[in-house]
Amino acid sequence: MSLNMNMEEAIEVLERTPKALELFLAGLSDSWLQCNEGEGTWNVTEVIEHLIEGEKHNWIPRLQFILDEGESKPFPPFDRYSHLENRAEASIEQKLQDFKAIRAKNITKLRELIQPEEHFERTGTHPQFGAVKVRELLSTWVVHDLTHTAQIVRVMAGRYSTDVGPWEQFLGILKKG
Repeated sequence: MSLNMNMEEAIEVLERTPKALELFLAGLSDSWLQCNEGEGTWNVTEVIEHLIEGEKHNWIPRLQFILDEGESKPFPPFDRYSHLENRAEASIEQKLQDFKAIRAKNITKLRELIQPEEHFERTGTHPQFGAVKVRELLSTWVVHDLTHTAQIVRVMAGRYSTDVGPWEQFLGILKKG
């Protein structure tokens, strides 16, 4: 098993996600921001709101919890759907600014909290998975960003899926499954 986790490389992605999403999404019409993949799926705006909630209640709080508590007790569960109940009436531009600001703060906190050689193998207790390592949580944070970036692009591409006609066969992003 190859371990590729490198904190500075992880931070490269974590720093770029808010900027990339801002460049991609700011100024787009609601028809792009509100489309989804059907009932029970998230639109672009909801994905951004979910990313903000993760910044507030998931990544840094869990890292801090692991450092403070170890495996002595599970860290609090993260409600992945809380953003759907606490909808902010801000523009996409404001939401992207909020994401960028809290992410910058969290990267600063990450650099303060984690010394890779000292902390990467530290374990905590996930409420569902059991023992998890700091490096696994940090790796998940990066892959979570990439997953939701891909989700945003896929949802938006799907909006034109019937409009591309025969070219659909060449557009892998439109392939189901």
